[in-house]
Amino acid sequence: MIQLVPIVISFFLAFCLSFLSIIPQASADGLISHAPADAEAYIITPTDGDSVAQTFTVKFGLSGMGIAPAGVERENTGHHHLLVDLADSPDLTASLPANDRIRHFGGGQTETQLTLPPGEHTLQLLLGNYVHVPHDNPVMSKKITISVK
Repeated sequence: MIQLVPIVISFFLAFCLSFLSIIPQASADGLISHAPADAEAYIITPTDGDSVAQTFTVKFGLSGMGIAPAGVERENTGHHHLLVDLADSPDLTASLPANDRIRHFGGGQTETQLTLPPGEHTLQLLLGNYVHVPHDNPVMSKKITISVK
């Protein structure tokens, strides 16, 4: 009987360790989700080079994936983050912070009213998963430049 205890413990540990390979890859702030290679985020309006009023509508586009609100873990989905005048790319392996330059649309919104001061501004979309972490294959739109009157 005593000789069986180490064998049972070894079998149990091997069984438990075998499940580590199926646990999703973790980042510092959450889980990294997979995005299909053909997924694409894009800004429908305004378009690159447009002149807009100080308050204007930004419409978000997405193909190859679906929209799900923050907190809802569903394969091949995410929610939009609008990068406003962001010079450098944010950390793509951590949860995106919420601030004036990284605006969250965790409710699954596909458009917003934006008010910016006069001058040139850049806009870019970045899809985040259920915990606001960009996908392993980031789904990011082309950066556009607009002129606010």
